[in-house]
Amino acid sequence: MVDLFQKHVDAELAGDIETTMATMTDEPHLYNVANMMGGEDKAGVRKFYTNHLVGKFFPPDVKMTTISRTVDDHQIVEEVVIQFTHTTEVEWMLPGIKPTDKRVEVALVVVVGVKDGKIAHEHIYWDQATVLAQIGLLDPKGLPVCGAESAQRMLGKVAL
Repeated sequence: MVDLFQKHVDAELAGDIETTMATMTDEPHLYNVANMMGGEDKAGVRKFYTNHLVGKFFPPDVKMTTISRTVDDHQIVEEVVIQFTHTTEVEWMLPGIKPTDKRVEVALVVVVGVKDGKIAHEHIYWDQATVLAQIGLLDPKGLPVCGAESAQRMLGKVAL
């Protein structure tokens, strides 16, 4: 299952929609929980991938660091910290937001369901407030919102 998921992510990053979709079941779904983007069924997921994600995943300096991965018979749950400079539109995370040239560091949780050897779903969670604060679209003053330090904590760089 881990190899299947890696093949899926590699295809997304490479801009290979056919390989991305070939890793998925006939009735998949993808939910970006933080901004209500994604797709349902093969046509909906393909449309989301084509218009917002595959080949448009992140700016060139993206770094992804896996914090933990839990695997059982039917799913993978992965914690990952993603770091990038917002130099291009990141449509799947920040739809309609023009590049700010600001640095972003955010922890994500990806839940990947697997059925019959293919990906049946992806549920992706992140703290959108921390992303918006880092790119200057949300003033965290007086709010229970932090910035990059939450991701840095997950990487062991900041103490509580």
